[in-house]
Amino acid sequence: MGNTERKMVYDEKRRAPRNRTLILTDREKAALSQKLLRAPVTANAEQLADQIICGDFLTLLPQLPNSFVDLLIVDPPYNLTKCFGAESFRAMPVADYEEWFESWFVRLLPLLKPTASIYVCGDWRSSAAVQRVLDRCVIVRNRITWEREKGRGSKTNWKNASEDIWFATVSDDYCFNVKEVMLKRRVIAPYRMNGHPKGWDDHPDGQFRLTHPSNIWTDLTVPFWSMSENTEHPTQKPEKLLAKLLLASSRENDFVFDPFLGSGTTGAVARKLGRRFLGIECDEHHACLSLKRAELAVRDHSIQGYNDGVFWERNSLNVKSKKVVQECDLQPTLFGATKSPS
Repeated sequence: MGNTERKMVYDEKRRAPRNRTLILTDREKAALSQKLLRAPVTANAEQLADQIICGDFLTLLPQLPNSFVDLLIVDPPYNLTKCFGAESFRAMPVADYEEWFESWFVRLLPLLKPTASIYVCGDWRSSAAVQRVLDRCVIVRNRITWEREKGRGSKTNWKNASEDIWFATVSDDYCFNVKEVMLKRRVIAPYRMNGHPKGWDDHPDGQFRLTHPSNIWTDLTVPFWSMSENTEHPTQKPEKLLAKLLLASSRENDFVFDPFLGSGTTGAVARKLGRRFLGIECDEHHACLSLKRAELAVRDHSIQGYNDGVFWERNSLNVKSKKVVQECDLQPTLFGATKSPS
């Protein structure tokens, strides 16, 4: 047993019983690293399906086939000085960040189908630069702002508790499955006509209404230690967030590409929702962790906050439904062990 694996076993015994953060042992990393693709990549699109490439994406992009991507998810480093495992990013003037972003974004365009959709993540520091580049290269459709529900308070500024996601398409021919991303909200003051519910459903659990999705998302929970999707990656996105993007802008068996895979949320959600995916991650530890999540997703399709084919408003699932979600939300490892739900 290596030092890292011994530390993980020790931490597993020491950490709180409800801490379900996904870990990667030395043994798992050694096995998973053998499954990662590395440069040079000579495979075609079918051979790249559900694969993760470990390496520098700028070197890898020219090696990928043209016009194979139905949905592009881009979550690049924001304009902040931050460490991402073995890699780091240093903040720069906004004009320089815009130039940096455009220098590699244009190299992604040949990989996209004419019907492809694009989502690019950012924060308030980088959002304007991202929008300007997208406006020059593709068709900008909307800006989604989602509440992080976390964030440090400030005595001299507003607390930063939101991020942006820019929605764009290559052309006017694109898919948007609005019925796949309806939000289920609890009705506070239900209206009746002739004694019957109007525009809402009456259940023993309460009164709920299905509403069309807007570009303001307040129903997401940033992964934390008691959620089995949580990892130690510093900028992990919620699975529920990626599920919204994939369900809205792709169909089953479509190809999703994420060149900044990070903790692997895109790959895990793609497997759960029946999409094919390709991810690129330069950090080997995170690439192995992403592959572990993708393999676990084959056996566990549950996504917190997404149930019965609809997205539920935060904390609106009843106790019974929560129990069902938790019982499905186990944490099996690649080697057969299983953790109990909280």
